[in-house]
Amino acid sequence: MENVVGDRVLIAVQAVNISRLSTHPVPTVPGTLIVVAGAGPKDSNGAGKSSFIASITALLGDEQWRFASGAKAVSELLFNAELASGAGGRQWASADHGYIVGVFAPPGMNGFPADDAQPAPVDEPDAVPADELLLVDSDEAGGELFEVPDTSGGALTVWLRVNQEAPHLEIRWREGVHLAASPSEAERVARADEIWASLPKSAGKRDVVARDLTKALYGDRIRCVSFLSTSVRSKVATNLLSQPLNEISPERVFEAIAALTGLDAELEQEREARRDEHAKRVRAAQAGERLAEFEAESKALLGTFDRRDEARVRLAEALRCWRGRQARKLADAAAKDDALAAELDRHRAAGEAAGEAIALVRAEIGTLREDTLDRQVSEARKELAALQARAAKLDADRAVADNSADELRGRIPALEQSRRFADGRDVPAAELELREARLRLNEALKALGVADQEVASAQAALDDAEGGPAAAQLNALAAAGVGATGLLDALDVAEQARDNATHMPAQAGLPGGGQAVGQVVGLRGWPHEHAVIVDAARLGEAAEALAGLPGSVLVSAAGVSVVGAFEGVATGREARIKAAEQRLHRAKDAQETAAQAVHDAEEAVAEAQRRLDGAQAGVRLAEVEAKLAERRARLTELNAAVEELAPKVAEAERLAGALDFRARTRDMEIERLEGRRQRHESERAQARDQEAKVAAEREALRLDALAADWGGTVETARQWLEALPEEERPRTADEWWRVAERHFDQALRDTFPEEDAEIPEELAFLLNERGGSTAREQATFAAVCGALASYLRGQEEYERHQRRQIEAQLGSRQRDLSAAARGAEEAAQSTAVHRAALTAAIRARLTRVAEEFDKLDTSYGGYGATLEFPVPPAPADPEQRWQWRVTPKWRRGEGQGFVPYNRRANTALMDEKAVKLVCAAAIASSGGGHLCLVLDELGRNLGKEHRREAVALFRRIGETYGITVIGALQDDMEPYAIDACGQYVKLRRSSDAMPYNEPPVIVGHDQHAERVRALAAYVERTAI
Repeated sequence: MENVVGDRVLIAVQAVNISRLSTHPVPTVPGTLIVVAGAGPKDSNGAGKSSFIASITALLGDEQWRFASGAKAVSELLFNAELASGAGGRQWASADHGYIVGVFAPPGMNGFPADDAQPAPVDEPDAVPADELLLVDSDEAGGELFEVPDTSGGALTVWLRVNQEAPHLEIRWREGVHLAASPSEAERVARADEIWASLPKSAGKRDVVARDLTKALYGDRIRCVSFLSTSVRSKVATNLLSQPLNEISPERVFEAIAALTGLDAELEQEREARRDEHAKRVRAAQAGERLAEFEAESKALLGTFDRRDEARVRLAEALRCWRGRQARKLADAAAKDDALAAELDRHRAAGEAAGEAIALVRAEIGTLREDTLDRQVSEARKELAALQARAAKLDADRAVADNSADELRGRIPALEQSRRFADGRDVPAAELELREARLRLNEALKALGVADQEVASAQAALDDAEGGPAAAQLNALAAAGVGATGLLDALDVAEQARDNATHMPAQAGLPGGGQAVGQVVGLRGWPHEHAVIVDAARLGEAAEALAGLPGSVLVSAAGVSVVGAFEGVATGREARIKAAEQRLHRAKDAQETAAQAVHDAEEAVAEAQRRLDGAQAGVRLAEVEAKLAERRARLTELNAAVEELAPKVAEAERLAGALDFRARTRDMEIERLEGRRQRHESERAQARDQEAKVAAEREALRLDALAADWGGTVETARQWLEALPEEERPRTADEWWRVAERHFDQALRDTFPEEDAEIPEELAFLLNERGGSTAREQATFAAVCGALASYLRGQEEYERHQRRQIEAQLGSRQRDLSAAARGAEEAAQSTAVHRAALTAAIRARLTRVAEEFDKLDTSYGGYGATLEFPVPPAPADPEQRWQWRVTPKWRRGEGQGFVPYNRRANTALMDEKAVKLVCAAAIASSGGGHLCLVLDELGRNLGKEHRREAVALFRRIGETYGITVIGALQDDMEPYAIDACGQYVKLRRSSDAMPYNEPPVIVGHDQHAERVRALAAYVERTAI
């Protein structure tokens, strides 16, 4: 079902749970200017003007709501408790659904059938509260609004259910007037749900939803164009009346005209077509990439399969070559066995001949060894050895005697020389003299020691006498400038009183010529060595000077200060020095005498020692001469024995040499025969070794095992080899092995080309075991070939299945690529055709807007206007909107050229042209049918002196062209618009604490006053 509204026009609107709007129905006068004012808690804001006009645009199918995408933005119009009032979140609940209800009636329905219930017409426009326009339902009606075919006059009621969740819009309708009529707001909300439930579903078993709203209700006709604020819709078209026209760019001018004329939807379709083209091209490219990728992957996989097929062929060839090796080995082994058998016979014959020769030689050697020559040679050698030993002993004894005599003769001269020092004394006399000399030497040494001690003592006494015992004290007092004399140096004591005097008078001269007389007490024990004599007047200074020498003694007329003690007695310095010098001289003289005596004693000891040595040498000389006589007699005896034994030794040597010659001759013959025997034994051993070697070689040929490996006899192996091609017959077993190994290695690489390929466990074990040597490789070759063949057989069926799958996938993907390429080409062609058609449509639409713009300008005081709109190139980016530029132009005088809109001009002219341009776009978009132009913030940018003219122009244009202009306005526009509009609607909300509006006030002006009354009566009558 399409275009159910048809040519009907909107005559009443009711909102339920839409923003904070009241649920009272609001009649609308088609074909004039309807202004919507507001009275909020402080000013016009907060009364719901924008929500009211937005709900009308949704009801009339304004494409800016994007119905094709589900019109989710319409759900934002639902009542929100938090936004409705400050305490709304606690006192009220947000609505999860609501209704926008519209009553449509045929156009030109200026009068309605008379009825008793119709109120009397009024003579002048009055403000009529909306709750007085509809009567409360009678009791017998049950409070329902129902269709009255006789009185409806062809009216149609459309219900839009707005849901918070998808589907966001559901549409139902019914012939007649069906509004929710009840005494209170809450009852009207409840009645709305009941009426919705009673309405038939618009699409049979389901409801029409947002994407089909415009088609189902209005067909292909545009019934509404609008400029809405951002508070009710996220995407807002440029409002040509919200700012000076010359401040709007040509691109935004086009966007505004496109929104008014419905071109934005077609532009969006063009962008969708470009998106679709781009998506299809991307899909085609992706299909190509996927095909190429799959071909690459399948090529690699098929390459793997081909390599495995080749591996199967190579493995079969490797097994054939391995069989050829076995056949060749068996044939060669059989031929070699025949040759070895003949050679074995030769070696056996050679061994038997060598054994016979060895027996003859052994007989000859035995004959030679039976002679008695060896015994004779042995006896002769023994006799010769005995004689030679005896002669050697005599020679040794003679040499020893001769050497001993020579030694004795060498000792005689020295002994004779030493004997002369004895001076005729014998040994005991010489020893007695030596003892006496040594005693005298000891006595002299003792005397010398005593003399040395006396010299040292005398020298020490002289040193003490010259230095004085109180030298340190005298030096200290001299340094302090105090005159002093040593006490012992100043005293003269009688010699006879030195040793035993305990008290003796003493007189000492003081420095400066005075005398100190006193008793010297205990000279032997009194500490007087360090005593000094000083003047009594300077005793204090002397004590200070000697403070650093503890133990000093000061003697003065005032008394004696004892500080230390002395060990000896010495008086009279010069006398003491002279006595010490005399003592020293006497000691030195005694020392020299003692030293000379020591020297003489030492000379005497040396002489006595020489005499003793001479006497002892005479004794030894007599002994040597006696021994020498004995040696000479022994030499004579030995020389006689040697001369007697020499002929016997010569005869024994001759006899032994002759026998030895005969023995050497015989041994040489035996040696020659032994060499012959050894040669024959070597020949026999070599023959036996060769025989064993040949037998081992024959055993090593393992003909039985080779025949078992071949699986037949030697003859069948030779026949198989004879059947080979000419170029393969000469191959040796090693050549067959190398070819087989090469084929196997290639088959293994073809089967597992990657180094990290997963190899079956058995095969991996065999491959690991066969490494290290050729013998191990050959021993495991058959087993590893069998394991590889088993693996290839297991993979063969899978690979055939994979080949079939790959062929099917390639065909499918190639078909997909062809389809995607065709789709991309068709999309490109469709986009080009659509763009060409859209270009023509846009140019036609803009041309019509330009024509209407020129008509309006010339009809309402202008000199003509037009639009300039060059065709822009389509953007390459599929997400970019096709941006057009529209430049309005007009004449400023009769016969003048067109001037672009962005040239400087007065504000009134700009406002006038903007109004005319908006109306021209609306007229052009109507297509000759009824159109509703909805404007938010009407005249906000108009100057005060031009507001009334602009509003009046909207009214005249609307009434002239049958356009219903609905405009929401602020407080400052209300005085200018209330007198110039055809219908005035005021929404009221007195407090922020009230979540819902109060009943609106509707006023009809001039001839529209009766229209408002008639509509009220019509709605009232059809609701009963």
